[in-house]
Amino acid sequence: MVVLLAAVVIGGLVWLVRSHRGGMRMDRARADGAGPGFPDRPLGGKRVLPALMSGGRIDVRGLTKEYRGVMAVDDLSFTVEPGRVTGFLGPNGAGKTTTLRMLLGLVEPTAGTVTIGNVRYADLDQPIRRVGAILEAGAAHKDRTGRNHLRIVCQSAGIPLARADEVLELVGLGVAGDRLFRGYSLGMRQRLGVAAALIGDPQVLILDEPANGLDPEGIRWMRDLLRTLAVQGRTILVSSHLLGEMEQLADDLVIIAAGRRVAQGTVASVIGSLPYLGRTLVRTPELEKLAAVLGGDAVVTRDLDGSAYITGADAVAIGDAAQHAGVAIHQLVTQLPDLEAAFLELTAGKAAIR
Repeated sequence: MVVLLAAVVIGGLVWLVRSHRGGMRMDRARADGAGPGFPDRPLGGKRVLPALMSGGRIDVRGLTKEYRGVMAVDDLSFTVEPGRVTGFLGPNGAGKTTTLRMLLGLVEPTAGTVTIGNVRYADLDQPIRRVGAILEAGAAHKDRTGRNHLRIVCQSAGIPLARADEVLELVGLGVAGDRLFRGYSLGMRQRLGVAAALIGDPQVLILDEPANGLDPEGIRWMRDLLRTLAVQGRTILVSSHLLGEMEQLADDLVIIAAGRRVAQGTVASVIGSLPYLGRTLVRTPELEKLAAVLGGDAVVTRDLDGSAYITGADAVAIGDAAQHAGVAIHQLVTQLPDLEAAFLELTAGKAAIR
């Protein structure tokens, strides 16, 4: 009935299959404890020790997935570093969700590898305590309360039920914990998904469109939460179409189109790699004279308010030309491209639906 309940629940079930020994799961659930040798919160909600940081590094190498002759992901390679928020961007149909599903062991690659701390997700010990994920906001039974949904996740992984209450408060759903999931708004469902992803106090978070349905306050809350977790040394990989938000949130970017990587680096380096998208705002009462002395390489575009945007010449060249020609300049401002402009340029002409 549901394609997947949630990656975090699957992680708990994988752990159950490996650790099941004659009814240990039921004993652990009745005792409401994590069992001997299994800490309920491996990181204790605190900063990741430097010696453990490498355990959160995500490595994607030559990842490929073909569906009936269509290359959904094509020889994709990138690295997601601990202690940073990495934005995973691309047009619809670019292969982002397929990549995330392969990372979480939900889809078998045609070729290539993807590891977390040099270990495949399927081989992780207690994966729910290492990796938290959101792939679907609606991944809960409609007739269960938010609190009971989280308690089931706790039971599946041998985590104390009290952790459900902790994460409900953390995501701002404490007062709504006893409401049925069917009555949750999309934004509330996103928060519940984040709560489920945080159940095991994981070092790695993989989130597919986590801000979808959130209002401005909710988006800022999500940004603050993810930045705080990254500062603690956790690895955050976020897929999103909200480019303005990603420009504020992310440290690094991986941009794909048609299943292939088209850019990777810090936000500043990706945007700065396209300097020709920059332009200079100029205000002058002698625009025609300025355009004439700049020559044919400069393109002058008038704005409705009387100002103009000039490309093909930087601010220094424009200022020098104006000085030599005796042209008065009232304003001269270099405007660099934003992430939206860079994204559209990098993905232009690459089919989103294949």
